[in-house]
Amino acid sequence: MSGNCFDKKMKRTTDSELRCNYEKRREVILDFLYLDLNTCERCKATDASFDLAVTLLLDVFKLLDFHVKIHKINVTTKELAEQYHFISSPTIRVNGIDICDEVKENRCQDCGDLCGETVDCRIFIYQGEEYEEPPVAMIVEGILEVVFGHINQKEKNYQLPDNLKRFFSGKDQKNVKKGCC
Repeated sequence: MSGNCFDKKMKRTTDSELRCNYEKRREVILDFLYLDLNTCERCKATDASFDLAVTLLLDVFKLLDFHVKIHKINVTTKELAEQYHFISSPTIRVNGIDICDEVKENRCQDCGDLCGETVDCRIFIYQGEEYEEPPVAMIVEGILEVVFGHINQKEKNYQLPDNLKRFFSGKDQKNVKKGCC
């Protein structure tokens, strides 16, 4: 059967279509979304944990013939937050799925200082404990659970959370004041 295969419905499928479908299944897109890596200790620590988790997994993904793409996205505007359906900082997603089942937040002084407002950022729950910076093991486990289909999240209608509205509004006002006089 050179050049063609048949799917279960006996519809002719070309080799290139099969390769394309296979590649989609074998692709892992890792997104790290954050508000700030200069001031926010929570984002900086999560970035370091994310990097270590990815480093630990790269050999596994290579062995399994997964193609890995890594995106680090600095969500600097309300428009970017809306584009990426950003709900809390920091966020780690695999193929568009958040590795966390729920969003829980607490006060983030660093991000509050950035925008001059009271702002909450994400905390991570792992093995019954709360962490401001996610443990590497939590990130590794979360990535693997998504890749191997143990976490499925339904897309919800997105609205920019009030917390992020305050952050971006405060940041914009703070920047306007800097540019003045």
